[in-house]
Amino acid sequence: MRGWGKWRIFVVTGVLLVLLALVLWQRFGRSNGDEGIVSGNGRIEAVEIDVGPKSPGRVREIIVREGDFVRSGQTLAVMDTEVLEAQHREAGAQLVKAQNAVLTSKSEMMQRASEKAAARAVVAQREAELALAGKRVSRSSTLAAEGATSKQEADDDLARLESAKASTAAARAQVAAAEAAVTTARQKTLGESSNVAAALATLQRIEADLKDAALKSPRDGRVQYRVAQPGEVVAAGGRVLSLVDLSDVYMTFFLPTAAAGRVALGTEVRLVLDAAPQYVIPARVSFIADVAQFTPKTVETASEREKLMFRVRAQLPVDLLKRHITQVKTGLPGVAYVRLDEKRPWPERLNKVVR
Repeated sequence: MRGWGKWRIFVVTGVLLVLLALVLWQRFGRSNGDEGIVSGNGRIEAVEIDVGPKSPGRVREIIVREGDFVRSGQTLAVMDTEVLEAQHREAGAQLVKAQNAVLTSKSEMMQRASEKAAARAVVAQREAELALAGKRVSRSSTLAAEGATSKQEADDDLARLESAKASTAAARAQVAAAEAAVTTARQKTLGESSNVAAALATLQRIEADLKDAALKSPRDGRVQYRVAQPGEVVAAGGRVLSLVDLSDVYMTFFLPTAAAGRVALGTEVRLVLDAAPQYVIPARVSFIADVAQFTPKTVETASEREKLMFRVRAQLPVDLLKRHITQVKTGLPGVAYVRLDEKRPWPERLNKVVR
């Protein structure tokens, strides 16, 4: 009986070892023609996009629901615009006011230009009178010297000459004043025109804010979460919705140093998801980390170096994603298989890929 007990213990131990070996073989050692192929576990991921307002405000309406597929440019939510609409009306009134001020200043400038032209005409008249007075003084002085006219008449002509000189100087001063008035009116018109440009820019900015109040999808994708609800106040840059870009889907997995060193960008990858093991999904290596993880950057022994793992990303083809857009789901776990030698064929179970 004692010998039989030892034999039974030996049998049970052997069975357990066989079962353990079978499990390890199924998990790590099963080849099925997998020589030259390394694998790593990962999950399907996609680029996440947060949709929110540029300015703080209250959410008026959310049009889409979680799980909805959306197109680029589609309106997803609308922010309350009551304040912006009031600002828009105010900016419109300011623009009209500035435009009327420009018209008024232009009219004033034309009036000052007319005054300048009139002053020039007066100058021409005074200069003509000055010339005539000078000729009279010359004649009366000659006649008075000859005794042909009285000294008084000569003095009167001289006085008229001096008066003509003063009138001419005054007229020229009026011209200078009119020119200054024209310059002032012109500068005022330029200032009013600047006010028009500023009011127009303000109006356009508010119109842009009104346009941005309709939150639109930047890409094709699927609504992942509704972060805010109608009636909630959201800060500038806050999240209202979270989308996933289903045209940028990938799986991130890890490979040991020896394998990662033999993988290049663009290397073909085959993905098998736990939820659908009957399908083999093609992908390409789009990223390999340049820094290892899980152990210190610098190690001394080869056994320690084997613990280093590098993060690798396998990108799914865009055309394949578009054909199966409704079946694409993020978060699904699976296994990524990488062929280290591209000359070797894929094993039969990884050879037929989804098209």
